[in-house]
Amino acid sequence: MRQNHYVRKQLDNLLPSNAEGQNQVRKKKSYWNVSRTLLIAFCLLGLTAASSTGSKTNDVVLKIGIVQRFGEEPTAKLQLQPTKGDRLKLKFQTGNKEQILVTQNPVQVETVMQPLSEAKVNEVVVLGTYRTFETAEDSAKQWRDRGIEVEIAQPERWQIWAKRDVYNTPLLRRLLLQSLPKSSQNTAYLDTKVLPKVPLVSWVINGTRYSRNNVRISTDKNLIRVNKTAKPENARLYAGQMQLQPNAYGTYSLVNEVPLETYLRGVVPYEIGTNAPTAAVEAQAILARTYVLRNLRRFAIDDYQLCADTHCQVYYGLNGVAPTTDKAIAATKGMVLTYQNQLVDALYSSTTGGVTASFSDIWNGEDRPYLKPIVDAPINIWDLSRQNLADEKNFQQFINLEKGFNESEWDLFRWRRETKLEDITKGLQKFLTVKKSPYSKFKTIQAMSVTKRSDSGRILELAVKTDIGVFTLHKDEVRSAFAAPISTLFYIQPLNKGQSSLWGYAFVGGGFGHGVGLSQTGAQNLAKLGWSNPQILQFYYPGTQIKILSDKIQF
Repeated sequence: MRQNHYVRKQLDNLLPSNAEGQNQVRKKKSYWNVSRTLLIAFCLLGLTAASSTGSKTNDVVLKIGIVQRFGEEPTAKLQLQPTKGDRLKLKFQTGNKEQILVTQNPVQVETVMQPLSEAKVNEVVVLGTYRTFETAEDSAKQWRDRGIEVEIAQPERWQIWAKRDVYNTPLLRRLLLQSLPKSSQNTAYLDTKVLPKVPLVSWVINGTRYSRNNVRISTDKNLIRVNKTAKPENARLYAGQMQLQPNAYGTYSLVNEVPLETYLRGVVPYEIGTNAPTAAVEAQAILARTYVLRNLRRFAIDDYQLCADTHCQVYYGLNGVAPTTDKAIAATKGMVLTYQNQLVDALYSSTTGGVTASFSDIWNGEDRPYLKPIVDAPINIWDLSRQNLADEKNFQQFINLEKGFNESEWDLFRWRRETKLEDITKGLQKFLTVKKSPYSKFKTIQAMSVTKRSDSGRILELAVKTDIGVFTLHKDEVRSAFAAPISTLFYIQPLNKGQSSLWGYAFVGGGFGHGVGLSQTGAQNLAKLGWSNPQILQFYYPGTQIKILSDKIQF
């Protein structure tokens, strides 16, 4: 189920939300024209989804990075395998000629570190580091408005880079840094790496080893098993074709080229589960389709469109397909959620904590009129117009309510976590170091306080007083800065634990994830109460309409 998946991700210290939406920004005309042409073709031809048996289709083909940075760990390995009775076809360039190798056997892929005769220098100007794509994209827009060409990267966390083909010499990069105003908000820096060796991809095909860094992989049945571990049971089955290709970080990405409707078969079961009520699964299918079509630009720097984890939507291929989710995808085929004839920012999360958030409660950028605070309950149990959650007293009263909400029976609806001051200090120092903040050198925390909340109760500003001064964490930064909170819907309590000095803090809150848009847990409760998928979507995204994708819809 979705909830268990999220818990595992949180425990692994990964980002907890799968659909951390985006602002619309200017893109290259050629990129959007290609995407738009594909989408129009999909609508006008009335095409069917590709089946797991590999039937031909003209469905929109997506490019999903299922292994994003292969070679980052020198010991990393992959195994590619055809299904029974099929064969792998590997196509690559040898000099000026195209070579094709065919095998029925599994293919082993690994990286070998090749020493260089002369050390290679990789250098970029990093203008900012962020938790989410949404915040990075807003920052990118601000840099472009100042006349600085930038690109969005994700070497680990999201970053804004000065565009490499513009700032393409050491002198230009240093002149750019020198031109930036000096301030505590300026965290730009020059990231310089001297590489004595680089990873090269090594393929073992029918017992022979080949060194190829750009390889296209296909099968007759359009089905490929991919395994990142030594355990056969961990292999995942993907439809479509694969491409192993270099990325922007000196490593490689394994990209799955897969038709849209087939892609959804690998998303919906992992996002909402196969046992969720029908209406909730249908709502999830519509949102997942809308989300992917509005987010095609995320990984333009690496020549693919979306990732396969919680930075985008969870996509694990066809292992988890089920009749329930397949039926919901087929029943909603071609349906997207729109507002004034535009694809909506189809954000959703595991659990809202009893109230949904506005876009600007979590990220920088313009609010969306259909994403606003809504009490997540089937009946009116709290009046936001009279008891605004920006007020700390009202908020603490609200967060201590437990009954009557859509999510009341879910174990992460309410939570309390106590953390020692030493652990809070270490986590905060690590976060500030990654951001290149001058406050990363602080030694002790003297006090912390929530200084500003949004109307939905989300933390907008949290002040931290240290031995070297006071700094403020903003919005979703608090989930990166502290290990305990799993949403920004919380308050803090100082704890002494019988000591004369401060022992630490209790984080008391609700919900899991960003809380913007649909609650997957809440949608299931509404479906159990008899609500239809249009009613569920209208509840979480007021003023929107479900439409069949066509050339009249803007995105």
